[in-house]
Amino acid sequence: MAEEKNKRMLSYLEQLKLKATQQPHYGGDITNEEAQMDIRDCPECGAARAYHKGLTACAYCGFVFMETKLTDGIHIKKENNS
Repeated sequence: MAEEKNKRMLSYLEQLKLKATQQPHYGGDITNEEAQMDIRDCPECGAARAYHKGLTACAYCGFVFMETKLTDGIHIKKENNS
């Protein structure tokens, strides 16, 4: 009976199932990682904050993590409000 199955043509649904199992994953293979939280503690008051790129100040005490200065760019110029 297995030989008969190999000999006959695959139905349309069986062909779709076969293609679905054989196609590669979009974006590459999935890697398993441990769950984690990205947090950053404030050195001034110790408040834990979810880490975001561009986090510049603590929302609780106002401690400044990093100073940012705007400079003239190619397309954007800083404005002097006099």
